[in-house]
Parts: sequence; structure tokens; C-alpha cells
Amino acid sequence: MSEEDMLREEAEERLRALAGEGARLRDDQWSAIKALVVDRRRALVVQRTGWGKSAVYFVATGLLRELGEGPTVIISPLLALMRNQIAAAERAGIHAATINSANPEEWEKTYAQVAEGMVDVLLVSPERLNNPEFRDQVLPELAESAGLVVIDEAHCISDWGHDFRPDYRRLRTMLADLPPGIPVLATTATANARVTRDVAEQLAVVGDFDDDEAEDVLVLRGPLERDSLHLGVVRLSGAEQRLAWLSETLHELPGSGIVYTLTVAAAQEIAAYLREQGHPVAAYTGQTEPAERLAAEEDLLGNRIKALVATSALGMGFDKPDLGFVVHMGAPPSPVAYYQQVGRAGRGVEQAEVILLPGAEDREIWGYFASLAFPPEPVVRTTLEALSEEGVLSTAALETRVDLSRGRLEMMLKVLDVDGAVRRVKGGWEATGEPWAYDADRYARVAAERKAEQDAMLGYITTADCREEYLRRHLDDEAAAPCGRCDNCTGSHRSPETAAKAVDAARASLTRPGVEVEPRRQWPTGLADLKGRIKPELSAGAGRALGRLTDIGWGSRLRDLLAAGDGPVPGDVLAAVVDVLKSWGWSDRPVAVVSIPSAAHPVLVRSLAEGIAGIGRLTYLGELGYKGGPPGRQYNSAQRVTAIRRTLAMPRELGERIASAGGPVLLVDDRVDTGWTMTLAAAQVRHAGALAVLPLVLATTT
Repeated sequence: MSEEDMLREEAEERLRALAGEGARLRDDQWSAIKALVVDRRRALVVQRTGWGKSAVYFVATGLLRELGEGPTVIISPLLALMRNQIAAAERAGIHAATINSANPEEWEKTYAQVAEGMVDVLLVSPERLNNPEFRDQVLPELAESAGLVVIDEAHCISDWGHDFRPDYRRLRTMLADLPPGIPVLATTATANARVTRDVAEQLAVVGDFDDDEAEDVLVLRGPLERDSLHLGVVRLSGAEQRLAWLSETLHELPGSGIVYTLTVAAAQEIAAYLREQGHPVAAYTGQTEPAERLAAEEDLLGNRIKALVATSALGMGFDKPDLGFVVHMGAPPSPVAYYQQVGRAGRGVEQAEVILLPGAEDREIWGYFASLAFPPEPVVRTTLEALSEEGVLSTAALETRVDLSRGRLEMMLKVLDVDGAVRRVKGGWEATGEPWAYDADRYARVAAERKAEQDAMLGYITTADCREEYLRRHLDDEAAAPCGRCDNCTGSHRSPETAAKAVDAARASLTRPGVEVEPRRQWPTGLADLKGRIKPELSAGAGRALGRLTDIGWGSRLRDLLAAGDGPVPGDVLAAVVDVLKSWGWSDRPVAVVSIPSAAHPVLVRSLAEGIAGIGRLTYLGELGYKGGPPGRQYNSAQRVTAIRRTLAMPRELGERIASAGGPVLLVDDRVDTGWTMTLAAAQVRHAGALAVLPLVLATTT
């Protein structure tokens, strides 16, 4: 028996320890393992969900460790993925540990275990790579001693990918700095030809065997067919029809599964309704506390609930082989993203149901997320100039100079860090002084690609051809062919009919008015003269909104209303706001109403305030004013507070009327975004003498 045959036999034994006695290595699995262990090459494996990509790096880890090599370092994007991988590694006799934001108390112990050779696999989140202490003190030694580096969900490296993450782009620098001979494996289930080329180029190592010639990366790309998936689309006329249809159909769907939504609000709203209807479900979003997330995952894994109603926070790496269905309430913005999410289902069962319920609001939601793309060049230059002038600045301090939301500012800084223009240091960020060019052409091409993907998703909804073939072709799968299983192939389409009683119940739930609006408690950091907690004598109480703009119920009505221009408040909206007031349950009834002047909807807000006052027999005291006109739009808290303080004014006559009102005041506006207009208006009303301020708005974005 040759050495290669002996090595393959040992690899087979390790696979059986990992996956069971019947497991056998696929040819491409062995090709990847051989490239890593024997040839010490770099490889990119693009294979469907459930193919066994993790088996490649766990088997390779065992073989390399036996040869005396250092631990495997896996860059892994999600805590759910890390938990599943650690459990899988333990089954194969491989000791795995993780470093992520959820376990800082274990970091020092983990570092020591790695140094002592007790850890076979170390899983690290991509964000950890640019933590100054980890980057400067831990990463160099870790990279020097690693036996294998794995980049899981490698499509995140590419800004052509559906889930681009700036932190992942730092891997290019890490890979370039690796000592010669350390093998690298990148894996993904969702990469089209463009993303595959981009990732392979970033994996390539410049060799000394020829002038600037890059060593070839072994790319192993297989067919993406999932023969257990039965895809279908059900087109329904409205949110109440979709929700009623889901509630009726959930009983029929096999096993347990996932109901995906596009927004946090929709996940919470749908989960609440399904629970009302007796379905054991839980919501799972990026805002869910880590402990609740873990409990929800365990409940789904243990089939103690029918479904998780989840945003994309439950995505890559969640491993439940017997997941029986995936339903989407709203379409993701690309066929690639959709195929990645539905790939959670049917990995260990013969048939899994995959159903898309597209919504009229999908395009608006896609547009919102598209608006968070890389900022225009003047904004970027302002950031670089501020850092060059001031030295190290925290993100909060930069907000006073750069008008971007916190999330978008941090994303931009991460991209600039990857590009070498800035560097994250203790205390914030600093400019490196390196030349930097704004790649407008590339950003425009990425935006155009995103628009093309959205159009392709709309095409998936309406196509009369095979749905799986359609998706696979958009992933550049050359083996794509009609599946013979989807609703179009079989001619068996699920009926959109829903009982009128169920639709009425869903409508009643969706149109139930009123969500709480939490007041701001702290001034934004970075301001010179406003710091810490807002004084209780100037703060607003908990408020109410008719609905969230991201709701699938009132959200649609409110989006249409606010987009339609100005005009008197419609009767149905005023009646719903009155219902909100009736159910508020305040300790002290308000005695008067004050409105905030709206730049976009002055007639709407004034008529709403006057209508409430008339129906509730309250006194309408008037509205605040603006000095020199309204402040326009600002995108972060520091900029917003500064602009509102400069312009918002209390007319003297209104102040006198507030002082003599003698009770709590309802403060009315059209919407709450950042919450700072309401906060500063409430402070002025309280300062004028109101005993309490109760915010009331039509819509909130949170």
C-alpha cells in the first residue's frame, strides 16, 4: 500500500469517527485533504450545504496534528456555527475552543491552552482579527504556529458576495503574512463564478518561483443540487393573507423548521401572532439576547418548538439535519442569499418543503439596506481629514465630525482599515498617512450587481420554469437542470386560498394599534456640554406609536401615508391613534396636547394633534417652532442633537400656556427615528413647566 493510500485510509477512519460508520470520503473531499496535508497548498471548496465541508478541515486537522503541526485556526462568522463546530470536533476526538465576544472571561485561559498545545482547533470571529490587543499580541504568534488556517463562509471575503463583511477582508493581510508552508482552506456553499474568482485571487500567495507569479489555488466546485428540497412560491394579496396562510399551513409542514423574515419587527410580530394561534414558535433576531438565542436554537434542535421565526441572524452554519421546512415571509434580495438560507433544510431527510411568500414591501426593504452602501467620497475624505488633524479619535468623537449613522460609520472605517488608510488602535482610530483612492467604479459596479440580483429574485418569483434550476444557474452551477420536484416542475402548486375567519384573525392582530416608544436616557457621547444621563426633570416618559414602519401590519399603511405628501390625518388613522390612547394605561391622564413642527408633514401632525385634543376633550396648546427653518436630515446622534439644539425653539406664548396647563402633556409628531427631536422637544416642554411629557407619534423606525 502506497503512502498516499495509507493516508487516505487514515482519513477515512477519522471521517467515520466524525460522521458514523457508513461515512466515506467523497473524491473532492480527499482531493482537498491531500492538498492541505501532503502538498500544503491553498484550496477553495465551493460545495452545497450538507456536502461535508467541515469534515475536510476536521479530518485534515487530525492528520496534521498527528504529524506534529500546530493547531487549526478557523475564522468563523457566527456563534451558532461555532457551537455546532465545537460539538462536531469533540465527536471526532478533537479539542476545540473559541474566542468571541460572548466569552471574554475565557480568553486568557484559551490563549494559555493554545500555547501549551492542548487545543487542536481554535475558532475565532472575524471581528476579533482587528481587536488591537489580539491583532498585535496574539495573532502574530498564532499565525506563526498554526498548522492549518480555515476561512469558513468564505464568500464573506468578497464584496461581490451576498453577505460581504469588511472584517473578513482583513484576512487578505493575515494570509499574506503567513509563513510559507501553512496550508489554507476556504469553504462556502454560496458563491457564483464572480465570487469564486474573487476569493481565489485573495487566497493566492505570491511565490518566489517566478517574478510576481501567484501560486494557483486549488478550486473544488461541485454541483449545488439539493435533491431533498421541494421549492414553491405562493403569491398572496396582503400581509393578513400571508400571515393567515402561514398559520393554517404550519400544521401541515413536516417536522420543525425556520420561518425567515426580512426585519426584526416582522419576526417579532409574526412570532407573537403564531403563538396566539397556538403554534409553539420563538423569535430569533440580531436583537435577541445571546442566552435566549442559545435556548431557542436548542429548542429547535430538540424539536420542542415547531419553528424559529428568524431574520438572517439565523443563517450560515446552523446545523439541524432533519430540518423539515423553510418558509420565507418576504423575499431576500438575491437568489444567492435565498439558496443559502433554504439550504438549512433537508440535509438529513428525504423531503423538505421550501416556500416563499413574497410581500409588496420587499422592494422597499431591499432599498433601505442598499442605502447603507459605502458612503460618497466627500464623506470619506472628511473622515480621513479629521483623523489626520486630531490623531486618535473614538467612533463617538468622529460622529461629531462625520454625519453618518454609527453602524455605517463603523463599516466605512473597517473598509478603510482593510485598505490601509486607517488603523484601529486603543482608544479608537488613527490615520496611517498611506495614500488612498476612492474606487468609485468598483462601488458602482457592486451597486449595479446588487440591483441585478434583486431583479433576478423577482424573476424567481414569477418564473414558470424549474425553480431549483433557476437558482442554481444564478450560482453559475454548470450542472443545473430541471429538478422534477418544485411546484413548476410537478404542476402541483399550493393553493393560496385561506379561510375568511383566519384572515380576519390575522388582520385583527396586524392592525392592533400601539407599540411602546422608549425615551432616550443618555446624551450621545462626543458632545462637549451634554454628557451622561438626561436629567429626570427634563426627560420624557415612555411613549406610544401607532406602529413600526417595518411592521407587516401597520407598517404598510404608515409607509404609504408618510410617502403620500402632506394632508389632514385620515379618519382611520385618527381612530386607531385614539385606540392607542384608550389602552395606554397612564397613571396621570394628560390635560393638554402640544405638537412638534414637521418639515415634511405640518398639516398631518397639526390635524392629528387637534383631532386628539377634540376627541379627548384636551386643550391643544399649539406647536413648537424652528429658528431659521427646520434642521434637515442628520444621520447620527451627535450631529442630530447639535442641529436640533440650534434650531428648535419654544414660542413665548406656548411656554406660558404650558406653564398654566397644570398636568401631563401629550407631545405629538409624525415619526420617531433617532428619537432626538422628541427628546429635545420634551426637554423644552418640561422646562416650560409641564409636569410630564408623554410622546405620541404615528410611526417609529425601531
